[in-house]
Amino acid sequence: MKRFEVHWVRLDPVEGAEIGKTRPCVIVSDDARNRNLATVVVCPLTTLLRPHWRTRLQVIVAGKPADVCADQIRSISKARLTAKLDTLSQSDGVALLELLGEMFGKS
Repeated sequence: MKRFEVHWVRLDPVEGAEIGKTRPCVIVSDDARNRNLATVVVCPLTTLLRPHWRTRLQVIVAGKPADVCADQIRSISKARLTAKLDTLSQSDGVALLELLGEMFGKS
């Protein structure tokens, strides 16, 4: 499990406005943590595109457009991950880290 890989993830059960069901998620935690912890940090993907939302990043995954939902970032058990679907491009990975930096106060 490496940073920027996209895996199918079982997100249920959820509460409130959390994004649910089994859906693709991109791993955003760094590789050292991914090797050593029982959890990974992911951002879910959706095909409901919101190009004007500042918390979303449009990408192509498995040949289809999707939005990375940076506003739905969460730490999950590795047991929730199933099959690997794709890996983000280098430029999409950089753009995602920049978006997360903006959201969490990177100066």
